[in-house]
Amino acid sequence: MKEVAVVTDTTACILQEQVERYDIEIVPVQLIFDDRTYRDGIDINASEFYARLRQASKPPTTSSSPPEMYLEAYQKASEGAEGILCITEPSKFSAMFDSAMVAREILRKTRPEVSIEVIDCATAAAGQGLVTLAAARAAATGQNLLAVKEIAKNVMEHVNLFATLDTLHYLVKSGRVPQAAALVNSILQIKPVFTLNHASAHTVALPRTIESAMKRILKLMERNVVKGKPLHVAVMHADALDNAMVLRNHIASQFHCSELFITEFTPVMGVHTGPGLFGVAFYSENA
Repeated sequence: MKEVAVVTDTTACILQEQVERYDIEIVPVQLIFDDRTYRDGIDINASEFYARLRQASKPPTTSSSPPEMYLEAYQKASEGAEGILCITEPSKFSAMFDSAMVAREILRKTRPEVSIEVIDCATAAAGQGLVTLAAARAAATGQNLLAVKEIAKNVMEHVNLFATLDTLHYLVKSGRVPQAAALVNSILQIKPVFTLNHASAHTVALPRTIESAMKRILKLMERNVVKGKPLHVAVMHADALDNAMVLRNHIASQFHCSELFITEFTPVMGVHTGPGLFGVAFYSENA
């Protein structure tokens, strides 16, 4: 039996091969299309979601996973580990953290010998994925629960996330930005670049082409990378694989990466951003 098992949710954008390699338990977030509920990554995958989103007349919604889903993940994880580290989407964005905490208290009544720590992640999407992978790698080396938690928290403090939107249309439909902003966007064809850190998202640049947005993202990476330290990078996209591959190739040629992969952007946030988004999450090890 291993010391620590790691649990997270589908917003973390982790590849299936990574899930299997590190034996990570994944809790699906729920997506609601036309009053029907789908479990993210089980009943519908990211590619299917974005294809449907392009055709949808009524915007889909999301629902946080209930405590029962976390309890099921904890029970499965506890079969092979003495402790569990659960990393959730920021509580500012959803009730996932609350569900994870409720499930912890339920399991404690029947399995008090299982230690469970829950981290309210300060980043999301591929940023949350990198935090989770760092924890899973530490767990794979046999480190104890508190050590694995500290490693996850350290990465969480240093991870950066930058991405660009193809359109503001979906943000308007979700009520996240006013209609006037979408009108300006449609006239100027702005491709806003935003960052998400410490559970807060804000715009950092307003380029007018995809090419300019990509250059700005690379420049932001350059400013935030710690030279001489191992660099971990996840390139993410929402039905924009071609742009993601171009960005990945630029990163591979400009930076020395110890980890570099492409993953699909979580539909849970894609509900608001829409297809066409691409970007990057990264951190310098031991920064």
